[in-house]
Amino acid sequence: MSIFDGLAINTSGLALERLKLDTISTNIANVNTNTTADGGPYRSKSVLFSENVKNAGKDDSSIANGGQMSYGVKVNGIQQDDSVKRTYDPTNPQADQNGYVETSNVNLADQMVDMIQAMRTYEANETAAESNKDMLKKALEISKG
Repeated sequence: MSIFDGLAINTSGLALERLKLDTISTNIANVNTNTTADGGPYRSKSVLFSENVKNAGKDDSSIANGGQMSYGVKVNGIQQDDSVKRTYDPTNPQADQNGYVETSNVNLADQMVDMIQAMRTYEANETAAESNKDMLKKALEISKG
């Protein structure tokens, strides 16, 4: 394990949380969008991610998981929720023959909770990165002496 692996892990977490915040912001901005370029209402999106695992070197004594080590997180894609929210509004020109209109499936309360969680996780990654940088500075100071 390199001395910079901790910073790389923190950086991957920061990038993930930023993408989550961007996705949540897009969802919130489109909470009332009932017609998109693709046709139909805006569909809520979420970020899919997983642990970024790489094979460790043979001489690494900290191997715990069968020769693999964690190097942060990686984004696997952005998933769209294809569920449909239907509201009864027979006066709407987009209503079907029964008077129902398909509307955006974005739940504003859920998006706000997700945003707060992403912000707190971003802050935690930022604090961990600063601590990691401080430890590296101390190591340099010790090696000078």
